[in-house]
Amino acid sequence: MYRALELDREPADYVILVDTSGSMTEEGRYDTVRTTLRPFLDGLTPEDHVALFTFDSRTEARYVGAAGDTSKIIAALPGAPDPDGDTDIGAALDAALEEVERDDASPVASVVLLTDGEHRPAARSRYPKATGPAWDALTTRAEAVAGHTELAGYAIPLGGGATGAGLLADVVPDTTVLRPEGIQDLGAYLARAGERTRARKAARLLAPDTGKGVTATWHGGGALDLGDGTAAGKLTLRAATTRAPLTVTGLRATLTGPDLTVSGLPRTLTLRPGESRTYDVRVRGRLSAGALPYRRTEETRATLHLAGTVTSAWQRPLAPDVRLKTPETIRTRDAELTVRADVGSAAFLPGAIGAVLAVLVAAWLLWRRVNRPPLRGVLLLATPFGGPLPERIELRGRRMALRPVSTGGRGTVHGRRRSTREGPRTDLRIRFSPDGTAGRESGADCAPGGEVVVGGVSFSYLDGPGPAPAPGHPR
Repeated sequence: MYRALELDREPADYVILVDTSGSMTEEGRYDTVRTTLRPFLDGLTPEDHVALFTFDSRTEARYVGAAGDTSKIIAALPGAPDPDGDTDIGAALDAALEEVERDDASPVASVVLLTDGEHRPAARSRYPKATGPAWDALTTRAEAVAGHTELAGYAIPLGGGATGAGLLADVVPDTTVLRPEGIQDLGAYLARAGERTRARKAARLLAPDTGKGVTATWHGGGALDLGDGTAAGKLTLRAATTRAPLTVTGLRATLTGPDLTVSGLPRTLTLRPGESRTYDVRVRGRLSAGALPYRRTEETRATLHLAGTVTSAWQRPLAPDVRLKTPETIRTRDAELTVRADVGSAAFLPGAIGAVLAVLVAAWLLWRRVNRPPLRGVLLLATPFGGPLPERIELRGRRMALRPVSTGGRGTVHGRRRSTREGPRTDLRIRFSPDGTAGRESGADCAPGGEVVVGGVSFSYLDGPGPAPAPGHPR
């Protein structure tokens, strides 16, 4: 992972503070520091910047420059500690902050403090005690540096009474106190400090990838034509990260509203940083013709959904030093698609029209049977109070015009079928005007064998041939 991130090209500042007070001669501590610093410095890259300081009664810069030449850096250390030297940790931290405060400082900085004692400066020191305004000023400066630099401290106490190592945490809040059980463990603890610095480099490089995941884009500006129940499309999945690879598991695409299936995607997909892959997919399904399935072209909107879990193979190995927060869901762009298809049956509309016409004809025939049944029998017309013999009109057809000669006037007659207890019968519906005008027209219903008076004329309905007319009487 570090090779993929090209971590060697990312610079970091290492400020190494080595205690050279008289107590460092005990148990060969100083010699062990010189020996174990070599593999630590070998692990740095030429892009890294090293500032090596020794401190006792005074602080002295032994090497300031690029890493890469370990022998040169180690050779800059004195051959032995100062047997009369005190331990001025405050002055050492002041020198360390000056290094990380410079204008060309790296964005990642580590301060490594190695001491075997407590803060016991010389009488003329600016930091006579481990508290006070001078120490507060150190803390303020460290906070200012941490505002624009990934600043961390690593304090390594080299003896049971090395309480001074913890003072680094008072100045640099992000300090880890590494407590080896003996001086022989120093190499492992220095390696741990270097490893954590590399992890901070990685975290800085991966910071732009936080919140970046996989995006899906549907290609094709026109409508998706489901002519035969299927349609072809293209779907592109892209890793939005710039450093971390991403993996999608359980990948599945669907279209809803209408519900359509999408095939052609792999179940598992791994994308390199910034990589895009386009897949030819097949959409299957049909559009509903609705309640009236006549033949037509239907267009509707469908929403693309992508299911799957997005992770990175780097997440677990880098944790907890680097928290690579990757969205677990796929973000879909242009998720609204237009879907078009021919729906319904070509025979539906003619069939529906034919059915409607059949219903109308049947209704008309029923209406005609009830309201215009065939007329039969005889209608006799006469004046109610004497006059000529009744005029005989033989009924035929379904509607007849009345123009009686004997009474004058004008009217119409048609039948109306009714249901009775004795069975169906046909009544006559008579409308008549004595002078032929609409203003004097009136009407009445006459049952078979019955008689009604309409417009001053008596109408008798004989449901049969009836009596023959008198000689000379008009029919």
